[in-house]
Amino acid sequence: MLIGYVSDERYVALADVLLEFQRHGRTEAIVRSTPRGVVCADLEAGDYHVTLVKEGFGSKSVQITVDPEQPRQFRLLSDRILGYVWPRAVKTGERSEFRVHSVEPYRLSLWRYGWKREMVKLLGWFDEHGPRAVMQITPDGDYTQTGVQWNKVGYASAHHTQFVEGPKRSGLYYLHVKGEKSGEFFSFPWIVAPARPSAPIAVLASTNTWLAYNNFGGRSNYINSHRLPDQPVVNARQDMIRYTQAGAFNVWGFQDEEYQPLSFERPEPGNVVREHEEVTDPIEGRLPCGMAPAEWRLLGWLERENLAYDYYSESQLHHGDLDLDAYKVLILSVHPEYWSRQMYQQVKEWVHDRGGKLMYLGGNGLNCEVEFLDADRLRFKTYLNPSIDGALGMPDPANPEIYLESRMHRTFESEAGLLGVVCTAAGIMTAAPYRAAQSDHWIFDGTGLDNGDLFGENSLHERIHGGASGHETDKISSHSPSGTVLLAKGVNPEEGGAEMAYYELPTGGAVFSAGSITYVHCLLVDDAISRITHNVLTRFLKEG
Repeated sequence: MLIGYVSDERYVALADVLLEFQRHGRTEAIVRSTPRGVVCADLEAGDYHVTLVKEGFGSKSVQITVDPEQPRQFRLLSDRILGYVWPRAVKTGERSEFRVHSVEPYRLSLWRYGWKREMVKLLGWFDEHGPRAVMQITPDGDYTQTGVQWNKVGYASAHHTQFVEGPKRSGLYYLHVKGEKSGEFFSFPWIVAPARPSAPIAVLASTNTWLAYNNFGGRSNYINSHRLPDQPVVNARQDMIRYTQAGAFNVWGFQDEEYQPLSFERPEPGNVVREHEEVTDPIEGRLPCGMAPAEWRLLGWLERENLAYDYYSESQLHHGDLDLDAYKVLILSVHPEYWSRQMYQQVKEWVHDRGGKLMYLGGNGLNCEVEFLDADRLRFKTYLNPSIDGALGMPDPANPEIYLESRMHRTFESEAGLLGVVCTAAGIMTAAPYRAAQSDHWIFDGTGLDNGDLFGENSLHERIHGGASGHETDKISSHSPSGTVLLAKGVNPEEGGAEMAYYELPTGGAVFSAGSITYVHCLLVDDAISRITHNVLTRFLKEG
């Protein structure tokens, strides 16, 4: 009889897992999983106590009901160091719980990431009162929806505190974990917003995008986007539709209501900052170039330029913890792709109706609407029409003669109405400098640039190296506000360069858009990019 399947935290099938099934204190079967992770046993339907053991993974016991119509998805967690804080974002003085998985004693410390990496304090050593006692377990099933729920099993004692209090200074913090014997290192981010606004600039972390790319547990908005398959993966290139069927439709070709939610309450391996990494170092790896390690470069630049800021998560904007009217400038950076309608409306009303100043220093931003189901989970509205030839636009399903510029445009409106630009497929996965198009504009003051000159050639972005216009690039469209000015354009192939844009409104509101994911990666190493950004901020702060 098929009992179920067993897989790891990536939803990869595990072979040779030893399982013992007990009932009424008596062993009924001892079996091993097959190469496909299949678990079969000659058992009657009913309730069993099951123990799972495999070298290199944490052993655990679970209570299950054997039902041939509903195979069990057993999950094991590999022997490695992982961690996260919960909640992910707090205000100064509020507490988060740190939740760390390790199979050896570890050292935990708190650091602040700005122009310099500053150690805030040592949180202590956490060791084994029993064998492997600092090891966590994951639930069975699809915990990308529910969260991993660490510190729930065996953490009943109040004497072994697992909490850390938000420091007085707002910013991006990281917790560093280092194994005592192996020296293995893992780090995870923590956002600390101010208890009350304390600076003229608010910077928004792209936490929804961090979630979208986090496939811990086997799902993200890009991997098994709508649900986990019935069977674990053996070989990704042979088993996953992302690789077996070409085209974005196969990743995002499901109706909005078919997408099961994704939980924030999971480790984020893609957000790890290397142990000795400095803000001026190149950003290694694929995911870090578009997530927190890249956004750190903006914060470092702001501090280098002595520009005070407060730091917030996107969930804090959505839930009303960010008072936009308390700030002169709001900055978005790197890749703020996924926004709720409430977030969009709040910021657009602040800019268009109340004179707010917005700096969009990213690419492919606000491209897809998400729905907050609660404080812990998002549903991504990522459906794309099957007739499209790329991932960034589509005909209107209700009226094919109308072209929708993005997924946000499909469900609400084109983001160009706020940002002044919208992402297109042209130039995707390339990087290049910008070419100045209107060098007499005040934004270019002090740069020494003339029309036709190139700038933004130096970059810390290693995934796609080549310049400040890159990875994914945005352009002015018919939905951009009247009077949107083209300042510069990237020289990427096929006219795919980012269009640096600016517009002002009679209300006093204004928006500057870089329109490129790789822009922020150039701030600390390219003088022209730094000067342009400083010019905009100086003007916005003076006028705000």
